[in-house]
Amino acid sequence: MNEKLVEVFRTRGEGPAQIIKGMLESNGIPCLLKSNAAPSVFPFTVDGMGEYMIMVRSEDAADSLRLIESRDEGPGDVVPPEGESG
Repeated sequence: MNEKLVEVFRTRGEGPAQIIKGMLESNGIPCLLKSNAAPSVFPFTVDGMGEYMIMVRSEDAADSLRLIESRDEGPGDVVPPEGESG
C-alpha cells in the first residue's frame, strides 16, 4: 500500500476495531488496523496509548465513513476526513 492512508475510526478496544475492520473489508474497502497499544495479557488505555485506529485509502474515506455511521451505535469515534470538522 503506497497510497495515502487516512484515519476514519478510533476506539479504545481491539474488539470494536476488529468489527469495523471486518465490516469495511466485507464491503470491499481495504483497511489497516493501527495501534500504539503494547502487547499485554491485561490491555489498558492511558492517554490514548491503548487506542486502535482504522486507516483507509483517502479515496475510500467517504464510503468508509458512510458505512461506519450507518451501523448500530457502539464504542468508538468516527474521525472526519482531513479538512472537515465533525
